[in-house]
Amino acid sequence: MEQDLRSKIKYKVALRKTEEGFSVSCPGLPGCWSQGRTEQEALENIADAITNYIAVSAELAATEDVE
Repeated sequence: MEQDLRSKIKYKVALRKTEEGFSVSCPGLPGCWSQGRTEQEALENIADAITNYIAVSAELAATEDVE
């Protein structure tokens, strides 16, 4: 069920052209950024980064609840 919820939440991203390709960040999730050689690759990579960011945040919140 968690995966279903994550796939429905949308986050704005900031995509920038760089000398190496594209840099992309998610302003709503501090420190969540990625890159790619193409725009499409960068967007796919930030989608993975957002999913991982949310998963780690949930794990950290769960460990804080235990303490």
